[in-house]
Amino acid sequence: MTPLHVRGVVLPDDTTRDLWLVGDRVTFEPVAGAETISDGGFVLPGLVDAHCHIGIAAGGAAISTVEQALAAAVIDRDAGTLAIRDAGSPFPYPELDDHPDAPRLSRAGRHLAAPKTHLKGIPVECSPEELPAAAAEQARAGNGWVKLVGDWLDRSLADLGPTFEPEVLAAAIDAAHAAGARVAVHTFSETAVSTLVRAGVDSVEHGTGLSLDNVDEMARRGTVLVPTMINIETFDDIAARAQEKFPGYAAHMRDLHARFPEVVRAAHEAGVPIRVGTDAGGAIPHGVCADEMLMLHERAGMSAIDVLAAASWEARDWLGFPGLVEGGLADLVVYDADPRADLRVVRDPRRIVLRGRVIR
Repeated sequence: MTPLHVRGVVLPDDTTRDLWLVGDRVTFEPVAGAETISDGGFVLPGLVDAHCHIGIAAGGAAISTVEQALAAAVIDRDAGTLAIRDAGSPFPYPELDDHPDAPRLSRAGRHLAAPKTHLKGIPVECSPEELPAAAAEQARAGNGWVKLVGDWLDRSLADLGPTFEPEVLAAAIDAAHAAGARVAVHTFSETAVSTLVRAGVDSVEHGTGLSLDNVDEMARRGTVLVPTMINIETFDDIAARAQEKFPGYAAHMRDLHARFPEVVRAAHEAGVPIRVGTDAGGAIPHGVCADEMLMLHERAGMSAIDVLAAASWEARDWLGFPGLVEGGLADLVVYDADPRADLRVVRDPRRIVLRGRVIR
């Protein structure tokens, strides 16, 4: 593979410098014979979608082939997303972990949920007694993460309700950690998220029910929030479909949607680590990481530089994918204009390099 050369303003250092890409690694030492592929502009470590589902097809059904998962991942890649955390897949695709055309992958196994508390065919459905062992099993099925469903529509309550008792969730989290995995938890409601944060989850997905006490506790623990604001924008449609049968649930979902930007703002201001995630797969299309970034900036009030960190270098470090440092991974995006001055430029990368290969 021919060594590559890139020159530009490299973020977050804000320094004009030269990078040489040798195979899948970055060096600052000049390499003879390298091909210059970009000179000028603003260079970022490849973007990250920290909540994505390349194992779930449009409409919410499980995919059935590795090729389908790769096709979804390529859509994200071609928009500049060069690392993905798949937050739960009903279909295994470990073949893609080192695939040359796929973004870097950090994967959970299948979602874990109580019976009839999630989308049909997506989770492993567990009794309370089964959940800890299932968490250990799914830790082995993924490559670093376990996904728990912490709440869902409870028809007996006609509203959101926790899926398991607190002590059961705590045991499952402990089992996943003992198996070497971190734990991400789906939660919309106020009650479940408080329990889960204190039980030691590593990331809260969505988190619409977070209170100020919760965000302070998350900040103290270093628990990450992945808001998936694009997903939360669907809440009014969910409420409309549920209105006739579950009016209390519908009203609750509308309220969660309306106040969510302030929840995210409060979490950020409290020091909770934020990561950019779209929830692509199912109802959300792939390739929309830039849209999520802009929502965090425009609706939740995060500064452009904080959003860029949440989508790039900080997210990559969190997942174990080093950025543009000596010996780091050769994944980068180049923009013509400074995204700190106008975040909208993240919609149109001029150059994309993944694993030391030019994609665009």
